Amino acid sequence: MRKIILSIIGLLFIVGAFLYAQKLIADKKQPKPVPKKVIKTVYTDTVKNSIIPIVVPANGNLVAKRRVELYSEVQGIFRGSNKLFKPGQEYRQGETMIRIDASEYQASVQAAKSNLYNSIAAIMPDLRLDFPEIYPKWQAYLTSFDLNKTTPILPQMTSEKEKYFITGRGIVSSYYNVKNQEQRLVKYTIRAPFSGILTASLVTEGSLVRNGQKLGEFIDDSVYEMEVALSKTYATLLKVGEKVTLKNLENTATFSGVISRVNGSIDQTTQTITAYIEVSDERLKEGMYLEAQLNAKNEENAIEINRALLLDSEEVYVVKDSILDVISVDPVYFSDTKVVLKNIPDGTVILSKPIPGAYAGMAVKAFSEKRDKEMNENISKNDSTTTKK
Repeated sequence: MRKIILSIIGLLFIVGAFLYAQKLIADKKQPKPVPKKVIKTVYTDTVKNSIIPIVVPANGNLVAKRRVELYSEVQGIFRGSNKLFKPGQEYRQGETMIRIDASEYQASVQAAKSNLYNSIAAIMPDLRLDFPEIYPKWQAYLTSFDLNKTTPILPQMTSEKEKYFITGRGIVSSYYNVKNQEQRLVKYTIRAPFSGILTASLVTEGSLVRNGQKLGEFIDDSVYEMEVALSKTYATLLKVGEKVTLKNLENTATFSGVISRVNGSIDQTTQTITAYIEVSDERLKEGMYLEAQLNAKNEENAIEINRALLLDSEEVYVVKDSILDVISVDPVYFSDTKVVLKNIPDGTVILSKPIPGAYAGMAVKAFSEKRDKEMNENISKNDSTTTKK
């Protein structure tokens, strides 16, 4: 009985192995499944050459066009005026900004004036006797002499004898000594050279001001300049008087400027040329960072596309009969995100958005981005119309 059971089990095992072998042979003969051919849909655009304005971006900080660093040429105690000498204080042209105590020096100037007056008065009797023809003008000068006013100019000496006589008495040298002291006395008061605002103050009232000490900085807050460095490529394109649009970093404010100056030399280290943009606006402050858009030139028969669409070999993908191909182009200007191209015939269908894994000969289905936008706009209009009803 045991032998019968073992024989049956062996027979079943042989039959199962035979059936399994038949199944393996049948599976090998079945054809492999063919993968479906995937045709990617790509966004395209039709080339239409036109005039493309090349706008060169630049940036920099504003600096006041007129600024003055205030220094003292005399020594003394800083006395207060009608306005505090503090940053942010505004002054009109000619208004007193700094007044240094000059009482001691003013007394010496008065003494020098008095000596000059006494010297002229001492020669009047001699003039009356020896030079009666010139006596009247010197008498008139002596009469008009006022110690509290600026020393008047000496009368014009017409003859050699008069010159020798007046010079020999030391009157001319005394006169110029007085004028020199008067000029120095003026330096004890510093007035605003133009209307503007004080941006820095390094002294306070009551402090001792020394000769050559810096006192502060004063600017004209109505006109500013921005220095920008551009590639030497645009050296021949920049023109004085060209209008420039400027924006702040947040793009919340726009300002209008003008190219006021262009440097005549190119920096040999950076190969850049410096241009200065003049801008005036009440909202501007010195040190503000702005971005400028300079209209360098207009490029004719050109198009502007995304930089990602330009290949390293200076080629772009085109669509011909639902097949991708490449054509050579001539890039003439690069910006951060765009590139200006030439030598692309009108009517050429190019990609408007890059696609990963693209290659020449790839089968694609073209879809116009402009048409997609128009369809979305029409759908939005229809939805809004239905909602109103």
